[in-house]
Amino acid sequence: MHSIVVTGGSGKAGTAAIRELLAHGYKVMNVDIVPPREQHCHFIKADLCDMGQAVDVIRRAAGTMDRRRSPLGQPDAIIHMAGIPAPGLAPDNVTFQNNLMSTYNIFSAATLFGLKRVVWASSETVYGLPFTRSIPVAAPLTEEHPPKPESSYALAKSMCEQMAMEMHRWNPGTKFIGLRISNILEAQDYQAIPAYAADPALRSWNMWSWVDSRDVGQACRLCLEADVGGGAEIFTIAAADTIMPQTNRELLAKVFPGVPVAADLGDFDTLLSIAKARRVLGYKPQHTWRK
Repeated sequence: MHSIVVTGGSGKAGTAAIRELLAHGYKVMNVDIVPPREQHCHFIKADLCDMGQAVDVIRRAAGTMDRRRSPLGQPDAIIHMAGIPAPGLAPDNVTFQNNLMSTYNIFSAATLFGLKRVVWASSETVYGLPFTRSIPVAAPLTEEHPPKPESSYALAKSMCEQMAMEMHRWNPGTKFIGLRISNILEAQDYQAIPAYAADPALRSWNMWSWVDSRDVGQACRLCLEADVGGGAEIFTIAAADTIMPQTNRELLAKVFPGVPVAADLGDFDTLLSIAKARRVLGYKPQHTWRK
């Protein structure tokens, strides 16, 4: 795979994916409703909640309308990072409709043009974040944890995971790889982390997990390159460690007493397990705030 369309390429995850892909020799096109702060590659402005626009940007990338203007040639895959990036940023119905329909349109466009893979942003919130109504069933959490969406945002992401399975069933030639991405931080955000130590409850909403945007970019690239067996797979993408200086057992005893803890859990290992991503994708988080 060498020609990739990245939707939402002007946001944190999308920008990181574009930088990673360009650094590894890929040809990339950014599709977003907002222009990027820095233009790393060809940019097309489009509202992906409109099916016609979603189809048109893939057609333009493929050059079927005018090959002389095509920035990519036939794309091999889509990395779909577009959407409202968190709950509470828009009215619930707007968040749900935007994220569900834009994903449906991109999935449909990808199968229409016979693209090999769709890598897309699911969310850690599918696990039941914030953990206030119910507590996690175990520590660390794996992809086997039953979905418990607690917001319209999480509900849309959970439904998109089901959509990916059904669309692969309809179109076996396209693989769908969903990434349950943790709370994305960038290098400038690290300075705020030490203050969290004073109150473990502040970051308990996602079991003290996080991920550097550059590692999200790495994960997106690996999803294009790895031999992923299933047709619709899900992987958790987080940093290798928690965001807290306290040990995991100290944190869990204080905030989630009674939650079963794996015997081999390290003191600072992420509590959103990345074991599957390590094993299948070869994912190796490179960044930690502890340095």
